[in-house]
Amino acid sequence: MTRPAPDCSRPGGRSRSGGGLLSVVIPCHNEQDVIEATQARLAAVLPGTGMEFEVIYVDDGSRDATLARLEAIAARDPHVTVIELSRNFGQQAAMSAGLAAARGDAIVITDADLQDPPEVIPEMVAAWRRGVDVAYGRRRRRAGETAFKLATANLYHRLFAWLIPYPMPVDTGDFKLMDRAVADAVVALPEKRRYLRSLVSWAGFRHEPVWYDRHARAAGETKYSPWNLLKLAGDAVVLSCDAPLRLTWVAAAALALVGITAAGWATLAAWLGPSREGFTLAAVVAAISLAAAVQTAAVAIVGEYVARTFREVQGRPPWVVRQTIGSAESRVTTRAA
Repeated sequence: MTRPAPDCSRPGGRSRSGGGLLSVVIPCHNEQDVIEATQARLAAVLPGTGMEFEVIYVDDGSRDATLARLEAIAARDPHVTVIELSRNFGQQAAMSAGLAAARGDAIVITDADLQDPPEVIPEMVAAWRRGVDVAYGRRRRRAGETAFKLATANLYHRLFAWLIPYPMPVDTGDFKLMDRAVADAVVALPEKRRYLRSLVSWAGFRHEPVWYDRHARAAGETKYSPWNLLKLAGDAVVLSCDAPLRLTWVAAAALALVGITAAGWATLAAWLGPSREGFTLAAVVAAISLAAAVQTAAVAIVGEYVARTFREVQGRPPWVVRQTIGSAESRVTTRAA
């Protein structure tokens, strides 16, 4: 099914100068230890933005008491909506489900663990009122993380920004405010497997950083193991650009150079006599091994793109809603293909 291009004009002539509705989207997976504190911090901060607000929690298949605590929060606070997904679909799908349900003139995406402090949201709203379309949180410092994780995250962000063919800010995560027009453009995109950081950057508009210090988790444990982080990084690159495919040409050129060098080495060794046979054998083995490695890597890279193309062609929705609790019950349904 071909979708029409989104209309990115401001709905109903809405103004940023005052009032309006602010939506806060929070994906949750096994966050029972922190969710009450998260809601308390938001309830203290959001009235100070000068906007009406709604808070949309998306329970992504939690197996602890997260959902029960969210239901209790929604029962006592009319600003809160809880969307329960039918199973764990992953953080990107949960954020996308919340984004699709949000009604706000501006929408903030943040995590439930309080590493990204809600107290930064008013600064994002102020930037939005100045005409910024995407006010993204950029980290000055990251507390509670190992030197290894900081180093690898720093390297990954810069490598990813270098690979993709459109501007991508570094030292950022999913913590950001986006204008309604940006949200509509991102929600209208037909991809089933989504990486929101790159989709928001791809959509364009005016982006501006809001600097802040990232805190350690208020409670609980991270849901991203090293393996899950590696999978997320792989998805981000493959879903956002075709640079890995292009790099196979670089590898092929390098392999050709090694092969020519090895051939020259073997010819020279043959002229110099049998004492050089060991060097010749080593050169041949190295060339063959390198050729096999490059060929295998090229096939694997192509396979990653083929697998993701197959999943898109299947047309399965990226999330399924089991129930919606609170004020958005009539708005949220299973995502259409």
